[in-house]
Formats: sequence, structure tokens, C-alpha cells
Amino acid sequence: MSDFILALDQGTTGTTVLALDAATFEVKGRKTVEVPQHFPAAGQVEHDAEEIWAGVLVAIEGALASTGVADAGSRVRAIGITNQRETTVLWDRRTGRPVHRAIVWQDRRTAPMCQKLRDQGVEPLVFDKAGLLLDPYFSGTKLRWLLDNVTDAQVRADRGELAFGTIDTWLVHKLSGGAAHVTDVTNASRTLLMDLRTLEWDDALLAAVGIPREVLPKIAGSAEVVAHTRGVAGLPDGIAIAGIAGDQQAALFGQGCFEKGDVKCTYGTGAFILMNCGAAPVPSRHRLLTTVAWKIPGETAYALEGSSFIAGAAVQWLRDGLGIIKSASEIEALARSVSDSGECVFVPALTGLGAPHWAPDARGLIDGIGRNTTRAHLARATLEGIALSIGDLVDAMGKDAGAPVASMKVDGGASANDLLMDVQAALVRAKVVRPRVVETTALGAGMLAALGAGLVADRSSLPKLPVERTFDGATAGDVEGLRGRWRKAIERVLR
Repeated sequence: MSDFILALDQGTTGTTVLALDAATFEVKGRKTVEVPQHFPAAGQVEHDAEEIWAGVLVAIEGALASTGVADAGSRVRAIGITNQRETTVLWDRRTGRPVHRAIVWQDRRTAPMCQKLRDQGVEPLVFDKAGLLLDPYFSGTKLRWLLDNVTDAQVRADRGELAFGTIDTWLVHKLSGGAAHVTDVTNASRTLLMDLRTLEWDDALLAAVGIPREVLPKIAGSAEVVAHTRGVAGLPDGIAIAGIAGDQQAALFGQGCFEKGDVKCTYGTGAFILMNCGAAPVPSRHRLLTTVAWKIPGETAYALEGSSFIAGAAVQWLRDGLGIIKSASEIEALARSVSDSGECVFVPALTGLGAPHWAPDARGLIDGIGRNTTRAHLARATLEGIALSIGDLVDAMGKDAGAPVASMKVDGGASANDLLMDVQAALVRAKVVRPRVVETTALGAGMLAALGAGLVADRSSLPKLPVERTFDGATAGDVEGLRGRWRKAIERVLR
């Protein structure tokens, strides 16, 4: 009978837990639980960390139950965690209770703080040491906001009474019964506070953002035992928590992008493209990010990353905001009912623009609407807007790498949309390769846990994902005309 690896994928809109066969990495059980969203003000997005934890427990129970194995919990050999990366939690070390809702990566409330730091000349330091730009996207300024705005938070943090973490840190804390306060290098590399070369919290960065060292977790590798379960419903004590990576890095690992130049793009709430750039960080000359891809025994890898904050969320907006579709799955058929978007262009800057523009105050734009514009044209323009955003990132990535991207592996929910993938292939002028298993984020976390727990000898022992389909852009239509309309629309958004 199979032993299992539990892969916890805690995302922006839902938590998915996979029970993976510990020998083959096949999915034997699965459960997804929705994450409630909180929007206290315009531009602000929050999660309740306790609600996230409650959902994780439900998802663990459901995934184990769906294996059909009566004692599945007792057969778990290791746990891997992957998470929405920059989302920031601050909690009381004694009680274990958050002092405020978690501030989500999409939240833009710290835009004025970022501008103030830029005006003070801090951004070159951040770019040189952390590989990042000053944007409200990252955790450091979110933590600074909490210290400024929660009563007595600064004083209590200085005394070591409060603990900061991204969602991985929070989940390890809860899984270990409060015993561990730890993050991994991939998540730490998204805080503005870690030096990419030393892989340690950096005093100059901490001083620049105003963060006390006493509040920070220990930084560990992505594949090592960081804690053991204690007091978790449905699981015995003592299971190794042995793999941690931010969601995009976990997907890069799960896709098997182990060679320098390998590229993947994940289409979730947002869309994120990463290129493995090898054993040394590569500074971007075109406003991309440099980040840690993973740290496993014997290897540290770095990546270039481009971030588009809105992808699947644009489809959700068509459904929930405009009522154009009743379910996200309807959009492809509706978009295919017209041959093009009829001069309509949608820039999906619903929460600002990420790379390469970095305009947190930008807002979405639908341009080119005429009397003949229908809901089908808007649906197609939405898919094209997602693909065009990624096209800008791929162009910048090719310039940074010194060679165009030849092939891009894809995953995430929206990668199941064939029309989107074909338009994407045309816009990036590269093959788009979709595996049979698109839950590569959770799979990557499971693979890292297997490495960390010693269930496999090294990454060469890990399975390769079979390809389901390759797209070449044959049905995309007038791509150059689309690019021209997009450039004009972006100019209008950035004015």
C-alpha cells in the first residue's frame, strides 16, 4: 500500500492539498477549499490567517479521505508547502494569534511609502542587494505598515514579542504547534530584506525599510527538514515538514526547469514567468526581478521573473463584476465565437501594472469599443490582454538573457484555455508546452519535500512531466495589429 507526501498549495483564492504517492508522485487524493477575500478599502486586499489555517485543515482531511485509504494520515512521510509569496502575516508569539489580517500581495496601500523610499534614494540599494524594485507588491513595506498602524506593534516587535512571516512561515508555525519560526530562501527573496548573494537578512536593507531583526524568521533551504508536525488534526505528530518554496518557484521546479534558460509561465490569479538563470543572480536591465529559484542540497539556483498581477482575475471580473459570463469555463467558447476582438483592447491593470512597467497607480482600460462591440469581443480581448501582458515580459526576458525565448512551459488553471495558449504562442514567438498535469505548483512542493526528507537521492531521480499539447500560434489571427493596438493602449494607461 502507498505511502504519501502531502503537498500544501496555499494560493490567493484557494488552498489545494494533494496526497502524492511517495514513490511515483501520482496524485492519489485532492481537496481544494476557497479562501475568503477581504477588501477593506480601494486598493486594499486582506486575508484572515486563521481562516487560511482552518481551510488548510479541511483540505488536508479531504485530500487524505479521497485517497480511499483508511489510515492515510499515518502513511504520510513528508509535507511540502508552497504559497502565495509576498502576503504578510504578523502574530503574537505567546498566543499565536495574528494582530491584524494578512496583507495580500495584490494590496497597494504602501505605494506612497515606496515612493518616499525612492525619493530617499533607497531603490538602487534594494535592486543591488535584493534584486527587486520598490513596489507595494513585496512584503517589507507591508510589514512596515503593520508596525506603523497596529497599536504598540513597533514596541512589541522590538521586544521580540511579535513574529513576521509570509504564508509558508505561518503554516509551518501552525503545523509545528508553534515550535518553528522559519521561511525558505525563495520566500525570503520576495521581502526586500534578504541579500541574494549571502541568502541572509541584510542589515542595510532592514535599516532602509525600518524592520527590526527580532521579528524575522530563520531562513532555511527549500528542501530540508525545518520542523515536525505537532497537534494537527488528522495527522500524527512527528511528520517531517521538509519542502518549502514560493508558488512560482515551486512551479518552476515541478515543471523540471532545471537547466539554465528553461522558462515556465503560471497562469493563476496573476501570471508569472520565470527563467532559470543558473548558479549566479542575473541583474535585469529591463525592469524584471531577480529572485532565488531554489536552494536544495548541493545547488542554489536563481531566476529572472516577470509578474503580471492580473490574469485569471480578469476572467473572474468578467464573471463577477460585469456578469458577461456565468462561469470562468465559458470564456473560451464565447471568445471563439468571433474571429477577432474587433479593435477592442483590454489592459487588465485592475490592481496596477507589474513588470516591466511597475505602475502601482495604473488602472484598467478597455479601448476601441464601438457600436459593433459585443460580449464576445470583450471576452476575446480579455484573453488577448492576458497574453499581451505576458508577451511584454517575454520580450524583456529575452533581452536580459541575450537570446529570445524558444520554448515556454505553462501551468495553472488558465493554461487549460486552448485559445489563450495559442494566442500566447503567437505573441511570444515561441512554442508553448502544456503538460498533462497542470498542478505543477503543488507537485513542485511535493518533490522538494521528497528531497528534503531523503525519499529520493537527488533531483535526477524525480519524474518528468509528460507533455499534453504544444501550441504554435497557428490560430491567433493578426498578431502585429494586436501588438500595435496594445502599445497605444499601454501608453494611455501610463499617462
